Amino acid sequence: MKKIRYGIIGFGNFAERAIAPAIWESPNSELVAIQKRSLEAVKQKALLHKIPHAFDSVEKLAAHPDVDAVFIVSANSEHCRETLAAAQAGKHVLVEKPMAMNVRECEQMISACQKAGVLLMVGHMVRLSPVIVRMKEIVRSGQIGAVSAIKSEFVYNARISQRSWVYDQKIAGGGPLFDIGVHCLDTIRFLLDDEVVSVKSYLEPPPTSTRTESTVSVQLRFSRGTLATIFCSYAPPIRRSFIEVVGTEGVLSVINFTRSSVTIPLTILMKDTNEDGKQTVEEIVVPDLYVDEVTRFSDSILGNSNPAIPGRDGLENQRVLDEALRQAIISTKP
Repeated sequence: MKKIRYGIIGFGNFAERAIAPAIWESPNSELVAIQKRSLEAVKQKALLHKIPHAFDSVEKLAAHPDVDAVFIVSANSEHCRETLAAAQAGKHVLVEKPMAMNVRECEQMISACQKAGVLLMVGHMVRLSPVIVRMKEIVRSGQIGAVSAIKSEFVYNARISQRSWVYDQKIAGGGPLFDIGVHCLDTIRFLLDDEVVSVKSYLEPPPTSTRTESTVSVQLRFSRGTLATIFCSYAPPIRRSFIEVVGTEGVLSVINFTRSSVTIPLTILMKDTNEDGKQTVEEIVVPDLYVDEVTRFSDSILGNSNPAIPGRDGLENQRVLDEALRQAIISTKP
């Protein structure tokens, strides 16, 4: 079986812990190269994991003939530059979320990949989860009636994060809004198959030119009238995510919907003769979503087909992020 040969750009803790194992476990993918800023450090990691090639330069990795595609796992501020370098070298690009720092960068990335004739996919792997796919099936079937609202939450303690730059506005682009709020946003867009037409945001403390926010509440209105609320924060001492879809005939809810390699209960509360409704629970097995996204992207490359999560989705998410951030900045001006 032909395999797509990957180079990981930004081989930090997350790449070593989640992305490299996903490529190793993918049946149609293999890891042949990694990149870090320190040549000595990247050579040590390559030796440890028996990876053939190690580079301290993005351009050198992208230019190597053994590399078919890159997985960009670097800081947000580098996503655009590294995508352009990979596209110029003729390599397909799978880039971590958020896609970029702003809409302009997203558009540059899409244009560069189109011009080079390479595929571009964004790492919103949560929408690939079987529990989210099942929720979408129920919504589409009309079982819970017309969807009037969705609320989603994602919080974790960023104070213990190994990514020292998460609070740095110039590197991260945004705090929990960009980091984890974008998972909520992408999942809601996927479930509704609709686009946002109105955004209202509250960011605390208000971001500055150097420091991100730590807590965010965003209110959205979609083109078909559905209202949505996203709450995300770096402040709580726990990690938790939640999503709830409210329809005229029923309600769907899932706790920890962002997790993978677990069994997740999907709670379905349907209209009944009493106002408390009738509840059923579906236990849904969720595989390693990083393996799934790599495998699907490799399938797209091998079959010359559109990726599961194209750059256009990253762009639409970024439009909402930019607007939410713009409102917060304007509200702090004297």
